[in-house]
Amino acid sequence: MSTFLKLLFRNRLAAMGAVILAVIVLAVLAVPLLPLQDPDVTATADRFKRPFTDGHLLGTDHLGRDLLSRLLHGTRLSLAIGVAAALIAATIGSAIGIIAGYFGGRTDNIIMRTVDMLMAFPYILLALAIVAALGPGLMNALIAVAAVNIPFFARNIRGITVGLAGREFIDAARLAGMGHARIILTELLPNVLPVIVIAMSTTVGWMILETAGLSFLGLGSQPPQADLGSMLGEARSAMISHPHTSIVPGLMIFLIVMSINLLGDGVRDALDPRLRSGALSRPLPTTLVERSGDIPEPTDDLLAIQDLHTQFHVGARNYRAVGGVSLAVRPGECLGVIGESGSGKSVTALSVMGLVASPPGVITGGAVRYQGEDLIGAPYETLRKKRGDHVAYIFQDPLSTLHPLYSVGDQLAEAILSHHKIGKAEARRRAIELLRDVRIPNAESRVDNYPHEMSGGMRQRVGIAMALANEPDVIIADEPTTALDVTVQAQILALLDDLRRDRGLAIVFITHDFGVVAQLCDRVAVMYAGRIVEEGPTTAVLDAPAHPYTKRLIACVPELGGGRRELAAIPGLPPVVSDLPAGCAFAPRCDKAQESCRAGEIDLKGSAPRAVRCLYPEEAV
Repeated sequence: MSTFLKLLFRNRLAAMGAVILAVIVLAVLAVPLLPLQDPDVTATADRFKRPFTDGHLLGTDHLGRDLLSRLLHGTRLSLAIGVAAALIAATIGSAIGIIAGYFGGRTDNIIMRTVDMLMAFPYILLALAIVAALGPGLMNALIAVAAVNIPFFARNIRGITVGLAGREFIDAARLAGMGHARIILTELLPNVLPVIVIAMSTTVGWMILETAGLSFLGLGSQPPQADLGSMLGEARSAMISHPHTSIVPGLMIFLIVMSINLLGDGVRDALDPRLRSGALSRPLPTTLVERSGDIPEPTDDLLAIQDLHTQFHVGARNYRAVGGVSLAVRPGECLGVIGESGSGKSVTALSVMGLVASPPGVITGGAVRYQGEDLIGAPYETLRKKRGDHVAYIFQDPLSTLHPLYSVGDQLAEAILSHHKIGKAEARRRAIELLRDVRIPNAESRVDNYPHEMSGGMRQRVGIAMALANEPDVIIADEPTTALDVTVQAQILALLDDLRRDRGLAIVFITHDFGVVAQLCDRVAVMYAGRIVEEGPTTAVLDAPAHPYTKRLIACVPELGGGRRELAAIPGLPPVVSDLPAGCAFAPRCDKAQESCRAGEIDLKGSAPRAVRCLYPEEAV
């Protein structure tokens, strides 16, 4: 609960809505304790008294009734009706939606076609028809408002349920012998409940407004009973001569509906598991920079990462994802970065061009230099010009990075047009050439394909083509072959190697596969817990690993056709980067660790080009 409130109040508009709504609710709950006049007692001698008149803080209406008393009583009634209508509509509508989505087939078809017929009527006309059939009155208005909102909940919840009903955990529940009712109550409902709560929080305001509209027309609250809509209806004849009688209830309706809507948006964000990192707002266009300490001097490398520190600030915890990484590549060189998942490889790569999402990501130290120019903290326009034009990325999953609604040709053309002012016909011609360069057959017809019409290997080739679109100097490839079969993987690695040699590209290749490193990379850097633990020429590192972690990683690679050694996993788990141990982070998993390994900072030592961060390496470096 505390986490939910913390996330809710990080959204300032939601916090403002919560405060306003809380003040209103406390005021109406305190009505029995306040020295208010009877809201229904008329006093024609006191008609239309202005606000701040003695004994009438907000003035009086056309019958001399105290507006403050009627406002608080009417607000309490309107809030109660709105919340009750939302609960009724959510309960019935969600039940209908869950049943339709879970059972599907004919049941779904019959239920949803009935819902569609109800939604075909304008909801306010349908509400008026229901009240006309039942007769004027506040309870009948409640029933009408709840009824016209049932289809809204039914359709929304049905859509969510359809996606969940085919999931593996539902199939497992059926195989375990669970009945339909139990599956719905214990498996589906807990997953759908946050969506129901979000829908309710955003519709209570509408229902209060709809009820007020019916009362304004004389179909809801009946005299002398007051709610906000009837107060507005009674005051409309005096709107010009005595505007305070309309302004008072109108302003209260505005405050209630706006505060509920703002609070509903905050509840939606706080309940969304994708936003629980604390990023309740849209990420910044570049990673936030809060550097401290000295900035390293420039080098003559094409791309140099110098003592880079990147953290994720989530609440009171700081996750040190990258803790002082230094890497460099020259033209035509391929550097492999390898390590277990969570070792900081991808965060290091994304930090180069300021692509780590902020919040919660923050670059806290070091420098990233392209041709000597420091990119950390550079203006957005500077980074935008270099992204894709000078430094390009190949991401791990092309299906999630390619837009599903645009053809691959349009996306390739957009990548070119973003940096170069050429005609659309020329951009299309260039897109076809790029598809040929990455060896996609029938490029002229494939250029109009959508991502879902291509295989995984073809989509990955499109990702490589997009990275090559502006002939960059550096390509950062983040595990581009992980999800591919070995045949396609070999083809893409050969393609990257050919492109590197033909165009003089510098490649930073992120992977956890030593086979890929051996085939493609000139040098390799091994990462663990956000730091480089070993670096050197690929052949030297693979033949004679110096750091115990590197040796253990290589030992985990199967030896085909040999069977001469035991295949063993590394014991233990990688450390949590928000609470790294003192000294060597690998010490708890290392069979060579001694007390000195845990005593303090261990530097990356060695003579070029080999380096190792270890006090007791496997052999001299």
